[in-house]
Amino acid sequence: MNMAKPRIFISSTYYDLKHIRYSLDIFISGLGYETILSEKGDIAYSYDIPLDESCYKEVDNVDIFVLIVGGRYGSEISSNEKKPDKKFYDRYESITKKEYDSAVKKDIPIYIMIETNVYSEYRTFLKNKENKTVNYAHADSVNIFHFIEDILSKPRNNPIQPFEKFDDIEIWLKEQWSGLFRDLLNKKSQQNQIRTLTTEVSELQEINKTLKIYLEEILKTSNPHSKEVIEKEDKRLLDISVRKELENNRWVKQCISTYGISFADVINFIRSSSSINDFVLKLDKKYQDDANSLLSFEPEATEDINDIRRVLNLKKLQ
Repeated sequence: MNMAKPRIFISSTYYDLKHIRYSLDIFISGLGYETILSEKGDIAYSYDIPLDESCYKEVDNVDIFVLIVGGRYGSEISSNEKKPDKKFYDRYESITKKEYDSAVKKDIPIYIMIETNVYSEYRTFLKNKENKTVNYAHADSVNIFHFIEDILSKPRNNPIQPFEKFDDIEIWLKEQWSGLFRDLLNKKSQQNQIRTLTTEVSELQEINKTLKIYLEEILKTSNPHSKEVIEKEDKRLLDISVRKELENNRWVKQCISTYGISFADVINFIRSSSSINDFVLKLDKKYQDDANSLLSFEPEATEDINDIRRVLNLKKLQ
């Protein structure tokens, strides 16, 4: 039986980094994974869209994205209005950058390698961003530095490793993927622990139900007023359960945290309203706010409000 192999997309400019791409193909295949390289014909090109659009679509079908940044920024995307003879400081978007953006959008693991000389010049660029007379030795376009700046601005999923030779890439990726595999094993173990705890909690709930029944029976035989005590306690437990469910309602949380509306007001307004418009008017009157605009920010607000009504055993609002 053939196991599904992790699919790894290699993104970079071709002519200046083809030796790196070739070595990466051998390295990744040796690990038993599947490399996706445009020069190998691994990308299914659609006849009715530009070639680069097929590359972006292929990123949606991979598991890991490897980006190599060298001294060339690369070809312009097909959707741009192309200008011949681009100068160093002309701004445009490249196919490689668009592939990277597609991987970011899909939120798959991304690993980024940048040539050491280019990364060093990036620091020079940061000190001379407004100076368009600087001659950079290791980059063919200022867009490379803006690309690196964009990568570094991401809050996560943007590990960078400078490299001088392919060995630097191989060692780093081995370490990174070993760590990724270990994290997956730990998460699997944690999931098993959570499942065990869930089972134990369910068992405790059943035990509590049984104990409650036993205690009620004992009270009934020993205390003539036990019925009132049991009913009062049942109501208290029910009120606690209902309040927890209401507090976890998405719209209730939004009203409290974002708009500063009290929990009591939200519930009372919903309980006493005869329609959604009535609810909005009450909200607006009390908080002197554009309540209609509040609801417009939450497309599912009506659904949430009616979910609260359900918990309170009330009819849906229209």
